Amino acid sequence: MGRRSKWEYLKAIYQRYRHASKAVKRRILDEFCQVCGYNRKYAIRRLNGRLPQPARRPPRHRPTRYSHQVVGILTTVWEAAGYPWSVRLKALLPLWMPWIRQRFSLAPALEQQLLAISPRQIDRRLQVKKTAARRRLYGRTKPGTLLKHHIPIKTDHWDVTQPGYAEIDLVSHSGDCGEGEFVYSLTLTDIHTTWTESRAVLGRGYTGILSSLEELRQGLPFALLGLDSDNGSEFLNHHLWRYTQERTIHFTRSRPYKKDDNAHVEQKNGTHVRKLIGWDRYDTEAARAAMNDLYRHELREFMNLFLPSVKLLKKERVGSRLKRIYNEPKTPLDRLAACPEADPAKVAALTRLREQLDPFALAQAIDQQLERLCRLATHRRSPKAPTTPPPPAKAPRPLSRVEREVLGNLAQVFGMPVYVKQRPPAR
Repeated sequence: MGRRSKWEYLKAIYQRYRHASKAVKRRILDEFCQVCGYNRKYAIRRLNGRLPQPARRPPRHRPTRYSHQVVGILTTVWEAAGYPWSVRLKALLPLWMPWIRQRFSLAPALEQQLLAISPRQIDRRLQVKKTAARRRLYGRTKPGTLLKHHIPIKTDHWDVTQPGYAEIDLVSHSGDCGEGEFVYSLTLTDIHTTWTESRAVLGRGYTGILSSLEELRQGLPFALLGLDSDNGSEFLNHHLWRYTQERTIHFTRSRPYKKDDNAHVEQKNGTHVRKLIGWDRYDTEAARAAMNDLYRHELREFMNLFLPSVKLLKKERVGSRLKRIYNEPKTPLDRLAACPEADPAKVAALTRLREQLDPFALAQAIDQQLERLCRLATHRRSPKAPTTPPPPAKAPRPLSRVEREVLGNLAQVFGMPVYVKQRPPAR
């Protein structure tokens, strides 16, 4: 029995022992010695003396390990990197360290603290700032009806070991009005390396979709081997089907109304498009050009060269909970460099480019591009139904002479006045 339990037992029997008779005191004393293991004389002194208070252990205050300067630098890196998950944030710190030293003039002790902080501690330190950026996604995908029997449904999970198999999707920038023609973001995500490319198209016509897809294919540092899309009519058409067949690209589609089948590109829609562009309406050629300028340069380099991502390895069932196990966070370029199927010339050029670029300057340039793009948004509300006042009520039509005679005869038969509901005149 612990010290706290012995004190609680003494407190429970103290008053009863003081007011009991001699025989009852003997039984209480025997039980007290047997339960607590005390000597009889020591137990008598405890019961006859003053009721002691329990010894309170002084609270332990763990000393602060990470200074406010370290937390401030960590917050700045977290905001510049686009608010990544703590595991990804810890993985990018060594990659960003040369530019962190230049920007903040780090002392060796601060650098050591910054590299030693754990993901759990990062969550604790940034908890106050991490509760404000949860936004909802919505889409405007309409099911396509063409070529559904020619394009097979992909029912198995992605289990590829080489780059080239990708998912594609469109993200609408219609604002609060879906009428007319507006800009869409075409997003392509490689499954194995998580390499992501985006292009802006005006409308969902096949000309813009095919030209943007061809531009993405030419710019990829690996060969495009497979495409998987949803059931939208912008993808399920003869033009895209012919395009993939001529270039020996394996074209598949997801199950209708199953967004989890395209989970990889749906996630990138949130991190690469919605989180940055937002939900405003863009319906001009200038907005499309500004969006493509961002997609082709700063955003492509920042997301694929400097931001690590994690991939799900497996799921384990632990009781009633599902435990997900992820692999080590890596940037898409690092995963691509480990693949023998990638183009070595393009990988070497991208590696040299990463050594020359400053991620903080890239993040600042992205913010400037987004401010410029925001000024090109079309801010208008959806049309509302006009509220017109109801027409004034018209006076009832007066009764004719025949109707008055009939009512008078009925009143004489029944011996009481007869009333009729007056009807408005016929229109």
